[in-house]
Amino acid sequence: MTGVPASAAGGSGAKPVRGGKLGTAAVNQASLWNIANILTMVRLLLVPGFVLLLFHNGGYDPAWRSFAWAAFAIAMITDLFDGHLARTYNLVTDFGKIADPIADKAIMGAALISLSILGDLPWWITGVIIARELGITLMRFWVIRHAVIPASRGGKLKTLAQGTAVGMYVLALTGPLATLRFWVMMVAVVLTVVTGLDYVRQAVVLRRKGLAAERAAAAERAAEAAEEALQAAAGTTIGAGAASGAVAGSAAGAVAGATDVRGGVTDVRGAGADVGGTAEARDAAEAER
Repeated sequence: MTGVPASAAGGSGAKPVRGGKLGTAAVNQASLWNIANILTMVRLLLVPGFVLLLFHNGGYDPAWRSFAWAAFAIAMITDLFDGHLARTYNLVTDFGKIADPIADKAIMGAALISLSILGDLPWWITGVIIARELGITLMRFWVIRHAVIPASRGGKLKTLAQGTAVGMYVLALTGPLATLRFWVMMVAVVLTVVTGLDYVRQAVVLRRKGLAAERAAAAERAAEAAEEALQAAAGTTIGAGAASGAVAGSAAGAVAGATDVRGGVTDVRGAGADVGGTAEARDAAEAER
């Protein structure tokens, strides 16, 4: 019940990095059949075995309940080991992410319900613990799109207290030990409720932050799109102005050219008139002689 997904060993031949960070490459390289996932599968198989051992011979045989306690203890220990291996050697698979929390809640739920059926554990305790575990699981899925709720120190203490208390109830204890297990269970119930409320608080805060970040990102994208649209419109206007200027310049050049041609014709005519006048003056001088 640690909330750490079990996983599988690398299937690509790459050596795992001890203490390395879990990455996409590690997830893709992890194969199904490895020690971490095998431990998770063993824990799942121990659930029906534990129930059969607990109810064998009427459910009150001290020897068979000792065997049931051994199966329960092995299941709880494998929960610690598969999570440690998954974190240390980057042995993460999709199967491990799903199977590990299912195995955790299956063994604990089976133990609580079985003990309540036998009359050893009040049903209200079973209901509080199971409701908390299912509620927190749903809460994690509620906020998983925004963030992951980390396992807290209180949550780890809760898991330890639950496992210890349930294990003591599985054993056929009498006298002071039977009284002690009741108080250990009360501590587990208090930790279950307190940590559950803390998880709810974290989930609400993380979801609000996630929604605020999404709204801010959407507003930023809208502003960028509007800015790009304005830039595109400004570029179109500048292009149209340049085209108009080019047309106006061409027209002005044509008019100037026509003016130059007209001036040239006028100059030619003036030069012809000057030549004609010079010839007439020469003829008049010769006539006087």
